[in-house]
Amino acid sequence: MCIRSVSRTYESYGSSTPVFAHAAFKALDRLQVTQDKFLRDATDAHWSVRNSILHRDLEFPTITKSMKDASKRFFDIAELHPNALPLLGSFL
Repeated sequence: MCIRSVSRTYESYGSSTPVFAHAAFKALDRLQVTQDKFLRDATDAHWSVRNSILHRDLEFPTITKSMKDASKRFFDIAELHPNALPLLGSFL
């Protein structure tokens, strides 16, 4: 689906490092609004359909959920790294 490729471009920046952990709530909210608009346009959903229903039916994570998953993956990889410096640097 085209929407996944568009959405993944800005999400992939946060997958290598947990940059979105320090993003302002307003910035994440704007990204979520943009994602919701894309989902609505892609599915031609009626205005009365809730965004949560769109995300559930399309199996598409919200911005918050995808950033939490990316951050968890980052810290899981950092814990397994033989050098302790990446893990220590992430807590500073």
